[in-house]
Amino acid sequence: MLLPQSIRHSKFADLLRKSLLSHVSAGLKFSITSKVTTEKGFGDNILKVLQINTVCGSGSVGRIATDLMLTLKEEGHDCEILYGRRKAPEGLEGAVRVGSNLSMAQHVLATFFKGEHGFASEKVTERMIACINEYQPDVIQLHNIHGFYLNVEMLFNYLKVAGIPVVWTLHDCWSFTGHCAYFDYAGCDRWKEGCGNCPQHRTAYPYAIFKDNSRENYKRKEKAFTKVPNLTIVTPSQWLADLVGQSFLKKYPVKVIPNGIDREVFSPMEGRFRRKYGLQEKKVLLGVANIWEKRKGLDVFLQLASRLPEEYQIVLVGVSDRQSKKLPEKILGIPRTGKPSELAQWYTLADLYVNPTYEDNFPTTNLEALSCGTPVITFATGGSPEAIDASCGKVVPKGDVDALLVAILDMEESPVLKESCILKSRQYDKEERFREYIKLYEDILEADKQG
Repeated sequence: MLLPQSIRHSKFADLLRKSLLSHVSAGLKFSITSKVTTEKGFGDNILKVLQINTVCGSGSVGRIATDLMLTLKEEGHDCEILYGRRKAPEGLEGAVRVGSNLSMAQHVLATFFKGEHGFASEKVTERMIACINEYQPDVIQLHNIHGFYLNVEMLFNYLKVAGIPVVWTLHDCWSFTGHCAYFDYAGCDRWKEGCGNCPQHRTAYPYAIFKDNSRENYKRKEKAFTKVPNLTIVTPSQWLADLVGQSFLKKYPVKVIPNGIDREVFSPMEGRFRRKYGLQEKKVLLGVANIWEKRKGLDVFLQLASRLPEEYQIVLVGVSDRQSKKLPEKILGIPRTGKPSELAQWYTLADLYVNPTYEDNFPTTNLEALSCGTPVITFATGGSPEAIDASCGKVVPKGDVDALLVAILDMEESPVLKESCILKSRQYDKEERFREYIKLYEDILEADKQG
């Protein structure tokens, strides 16, 4: 039952929430920085937003969560983040790790051996719910709830009765499949009919090496995820929004809010990399990925390396040491960097950013390249083309390496002006995009108050 706004912070609401965990939360202590001492919420125009994500401050989604928190606080609101893995950025207030290395390892084993990804980590989820009860947010903002750190059934059973509006930003397709985060590469549409006989349970994250549990997982997800009374889904791309409309989540309202980037960090920045790596006389094609594999287009770059004219040099950021040793001379492998300023230097020196991804939602690397004044060529994959038009790059059919090569060479004949790329990137300024989230929270709470 959805609790009315007028009693959400009442003693009755408190007792209801606490009763859900009375058998698990006794004696637990947590470092939540904002304690609830008065009825301080939407009625005072101060939002209390609690975010939940796998990591905090690292990776694209982790950075989105922290940037959203900082924007909320700059606007005078309150925000905390509960996360499961790794460390939060040093000095970041309001981030609480509820997971542990041991619980993550146990969850990995449950996934590997039983295929039950998202259905382990009971103790971590108990701690998470206790934190929610203590913080008493006006809105819960979910991001990635997969990633070996929580039990989705327990969390959603709580959300079903907690009376707290939920906004869930989907950054991939895991929420409505029985196993995978993406199914494009496999060409699979079993998610439309309940999954089972998964073609990639052993080969795609989250790896279930010993058991295909995709049909049972699908049923459990559908049951858990469709019972929350006040849930709004956000997708960064229209492509993903359309898929949600074909899934068991179609009952919920969906709003498209594109990812945003820090345009002060990702701006034209001269560096020393051209001289350091002997690229002064080269036309540089840049690729960036956290993990380079076939799905991200590694094989495409290998094909391009043998077909590009002599003056071209491919640079791939994010390759492992093992991969770097196997790359041909025409591909320069650079280790993954966690420093945005270094990425900005690579984007700036590149003549083209090439993104031949086979699976993607709305890649922020496209936006980062544009913001540094670098044109983008991408496959027509997922939401990747949605930020690219003739003013800032080209889109070619997915998997068509011949078309990709032609597009690269054509860009030399009719180069896209850096100014046009920078102008396009202004549509994805992070502060503007995050204000859309704040407006969404306010609209949801106002509707809740009226209803």
